[in-house]
Amino acid sequence: MADFVRLQEKDVKNHRLKSYLAKMSGGGHAPSRTNFADALTGAAGGLLCIFVLLCLTNYTGTPWLMASLGGSCVLVFVVWNAPLSQPRNIIGGHMISAFIGVAMYSLLGSSVISISLAVGLTIFCMALAGVIHPPAGANPIIIILGGYGWSYLIMPVFIGAVIIVIFGLLINNLRQTRKYPQFW
Repeated sequence: MADFVRLQEKDVKNHRLKSYLAKMSGGGHAPSRTNFADALTGAAGGLLCIFVLLCLTNYTGTPWLMASLGGSCVLVFVVWNAPLSQPRNIIGGHMISAFIGVAMYSLLGSSVISISLAVGLTIFCMALAGVIHPPAGANPIIIILGGYGWSYLIMPVFIGAVIIVIFGLLINNLRQTRKYPQFW
């Protein structure tokens, strides 16, 4: 009887493992490619946003740009209608993640623990607040590795995110087929 129970337990474990691994096979279809007009709008929007932020950086000598804002441009100008691309997600996600990055750097310095903890907390807080924005997940890494302080929250984080939203409003709504934002 004991051998039969052990055999059943082993079969259950094997079934669970096979079911778990089967989830990784996908099975759906990849989304179709973006059409030419959407790709062109995305390229123009990203080019203009980054160009303006770089010109402001060069003109003032103050950083107006950080790497994660490039990822935000992809979302705002290519998948403008996705929930993760909306203004509240862009601004809220960047602000939450940057705050956590600066706080962790202030408390723990630059370490494996501070960076890992900051990214985990960022994901948790963005999800809990309903402002998930994937590019913002990089902010704690950028901030902690760069050793940035509290002023970084305003410039480039807040002002950069707002500039992207403004360009998103102006450029996306030039196209008749687009309405941006979908929600505030």
